[in-house]
Amino acid sequence: MEDMSGPYVVRGSVSLPEAELMWRFSRSSGPGGQHVNTSDSQVELRFDLARTEALPDVWKERALERLAGRLVDGVVSVRASEHRSQWRNREAAAVRLAALLAEATAPPPRPRRPTRIPRGINERRLREKKQRSERKQGRSGRNWT
Repeated sequence: MEDMSGPYVVRGSVSLPEAELMWRFSRSSGPGGQHVNTSDSQVELRFDLARTEALPDVWKERALERLAGRLVDGVVSVRASEHRSQWRNREAAAVRLAALLAEATAPPPRPRRPTRIPRGINERRLREKKQRSERKQGRSGRNWT
């Protein structure tokens, strides 16, 4: 894993300012030895999406709309506790937050342009359907004397 302790890039030249990131550390749950009972290795990273000036207004509106279910008072939070060291969990949380914001601020996909089905293809489909129907009807012993 590369060293990412600098600015966390969302997309292009836009990155998360370190001053707007709120970190909280706590003890990870789950099994462990004596060390796990004394170290605060779980990381919770909070980012105030509603009040940030780091994102362009269009991106901010898009992210607020798409992440509405995850926000608490306009703040998005991400947890990481999969690593044993707090530093690696910090990196994981920051990368996860940047990825989440990149996905939430992405432009909407282009609308699909409906295409017309060529007449020949439709006719062939109907012809094959009719043949299949006749073949199956031929299997029943109705017309036998």
